[in-house]
Amino acid sequence: MSKTKKASPIYVVAGKDKYLVASECDKIVDSLLSPDEKGMGLLVCDPDKTEISELFDELRTLPFLSSRRVVLVKDAESFITNNRNALEKYFESPSPSGSLILTVPTWRGTTKLAKKLKKCGTLLNVAELKRGSLAKYALDYAKTNTGKKIDLATANMIVELVGDEPGKICSEIDKLCVYADDSPTITIKHVQELTQNNREFDLFAVIDSMTDGDTEKAITKLRNMFTSDKNAAYRAVGGFAFHFRKMFEAKVMQSKRTPDMHIAQALRIFGNRNSYFSQLRKWRLTDISRVIQALARIDYQSKTGQTSVPTAIEMLVLKISLKHRQRR
Repeated sequence: MSKTKKASPIYVVAGKDKYLVASECDKIVDSLLSPDEKGMGLLVCDPDKTEISELFDELRTLPFLSSRRVVLVKDAESFITNNRNALEKYFESPSPSGSLILTVPTWRGTTKLAKKLKKCGTLLNVAELKRGSLAKYALDYAKTNTGKKIDLATANMIVELVGDEPGKICSEIDKLCVYADDSPTITIKHVQELTQNNREFDLFAVIDSMTDGDTEKAITKLRNMFTSDKNAAYRAVGGFAFHFRKMFEAKVMQSKRTPDMHIAQALRIFGNRNSYFSQLRKWRLTDISRVIQALARIDYQSKTGQTSVPTAIEMLVLKISLKHRQRR
């Protein structure tokens, strides 16, 4: 939002992703107040503890040491419901020196309040990002907020490992920026090293154990991972999926007689390549495909409340490791 654009007395920011909604609110506040003005000009209200009269008094008080009075009410759905009549009257004659920002998950355009907003304020609908656009979002975030470069393959890897929540993607990029230190570019190697250096998130060791048919070791490592790391559940499905998709690509390339060295370069396989290709030889292409399909089902079922990630992943690891044990 441009600093030169005329300020609106009322903003409603509607969207289900709280991180994206908060980012949009930050843009609005930045367009209304300079950093020095925020201390005196910005009030963030708790919707459960704020009286509507106090909110109106704040908006109608003339600004002091700031160009405007800005009042932000996050998660304002119940606040709006409880104060609808008062807000409808305020929307008819809002303060010329104040801006009210309300965030809600959805905004129904058929209500009286919505119709009044069209005449006096601004509605900003923040759409959720589709899976296919998350990598570009990661690229844009890194470029705009960190000054470091990320290529598309690295961005895709981050999304696969972290999941489809923009806030978590941005948090991971922030950590990678610190880890990459003076390097101007975040690479796949940085992502892999950071993941491998996290002892609590050892999915690659789980995959190695189940590929070797060591069921007890695979399950033990998996349970330790979920017990030790509160974030493991949301990272596990994506992490496994990323690894097995790369295995699928490598297996297809091997079927075309592509040398392992060229496969490693094309797929950016770092670390112990001999160990990687040794494990790969123990897998059939059809089995890798079934695992990828199973992970897709787990992802869907976990998001719709039909299963929990730890339970479903453990069952999958158990089946795979037992199958590989039988082949030894």
